[in-house]
Amino acid sequence: MSDQAYSAADRAAIYRVIAERRDMRHFSGGQVAPELLARLLEAAHQAPSVGLMQPWRFIRITQAQTREAIAGLVEQERVRTAEALNERSDEFMQLKVEGIRECAELLVVGLMDRREAHVFGRRTLPEMDLASVACAIQNMWLAARSEGLGMGWVSLFDPQALGTLLGMPVGSKPLAVLCLGPVNEFYPQPMLQAQGWAQPRELENLLFEDRWGA
Repeated sequence: MSDQAYSAADRAAIYRVIAERRDMRHFSGGQVAPELLARLLEAAHQAPSVGLMQPWRFIRITQAQTREAIAGLVEQERVRTAEALNERSDEFMQLKVEGIRECAELLVVGLMDRREAHVFGRRTLPEMDLASVACAIQNMWLAARSEGLGMGWVSLFDPQALGTLLGMPVGSKPLAVLCLGPVNEFYPQPMLQAQGWAQPRELENLLFEDRWGA
């Protein structure tokens, strides 16, 4: 054990919050205290980013009209997705895919504009800016779970339509609609697993040695 390791209790808490994080769709209204929301955003902002470019941008949605418009964009894409799923269309339409109207806080996370100027770590892998934003979202997700708050990542929307709605500059791109707030309970397992949509794969089937598939 490294001398730099956390205590056994601290390590257990970290692994527990990772295991119990859920993509939540059911919220119970309520509020998120300003100081708590600030802590969660700071946790997101402490994420690693390629070249320290910190490409994440957060938009807190406070107006009911804007929240409703976002819900409408998500519903439009939900219908289009169902159509694209063909034989699983009806099954998909039975799934609850968002909690936009019920959650206490609604946030949109986007990629910054003028990203082409940042080449450190992105010359051959330009998508690393997206990976950096995902790290920020994961930080917030884990912090929210530790605080007893649910969070759900909604990706069913047309990025151009949502960007226009929120006045995002050319070159930027919304990546996530985050539903955040109190929940009555956390799912004991991922919701899509519980509802039979998909089953998680074992790590041993995704882990190779020296070369792909080995």
